[in-house]
Amino acid sequence: MHRRSLLAAGAAALAPGLGPRTARADQGDPVDVLLVLAVDVSRSIDDDEARLQREGYRAAVSDPQVIEAIRGGMIGAIGLAYVEWAGAEYQRLVLPWMRISGAAEAHAWSEKLAEAPRASLSWTSISGGLDFSRTVLQQAPFDATRRVIDVSGDGVNNSGGPVEQARDRLVGEGVTINGLPIVNDRPTFGRMPPIPLDDYYRENVIGGPGAFVVAAEDFQSFGNAVKRKLIREVAGLDGPRLG
Repeated sequence: MHRRSLLAAGAAALAPGLGPRTARADQGDPVDVLLVLAVDVSRSIDDDEARLQREGYRAAVSDPQVIEAIRGGMIGAIGLAYVEWAGAEYQRLVLPWMRISGAAEAHAWSEKLAEAPRASLSWTSISGGLDFSRTVLQQAPFDATRRVIDVSGDGVNNSGGPVEQARDRLVGEGVTINGLPIVNDRPTFGRMPPIPLDDYYRENVIGGPGAFVVAAEDFQSFGNAVKRKLIREVAGLDGPRLG
């Protein structure tokens, strides 16, 4: 059985609860979904792999099929933020919230990501990445009926608090967490995960309405996995967790 508690599991590590969604004076135009891309940049990911991750997201967001999915929504726009995380001490908002409703905005977002500096360091704190993404969602300048965190990485949580507690806090607040595990044959810090990484993500990381996993078999196939995943997230398509 998948453990998917709908109860909050305690106070958040970095921010107060999101609470009910209420209109704020500073909110811009509404969007179909608020989507945080939360990307692992821990030390197990080398420069070439980090580049492949960035290029995968750049190509996917500006892909015509993804743009078609965005324009096909009830509102025809999404709110997108890009977060990088490593150990419990390192998370950063690389690209703040941007409203994307067509090809011009998608390509502008892609170019901004190409220009942003990259880092690779420390351990793997999926819980820290989720807690930080929770804060980013809280500060979104757009209103949406769906809130999604898309977390990708190549290892299990080995820093910070339990990932299950971070997941449960978000699920209890109505947020969906989807997973994009990068399955490769290189152990993290000399240790292979206790179970296959895609199974680990299904059991311990994802949660919320319609949550799913799309596994990338390696860094080379990452871009295609991102594209498939974004189309499902933007369109709000539920699917099997087998990804």
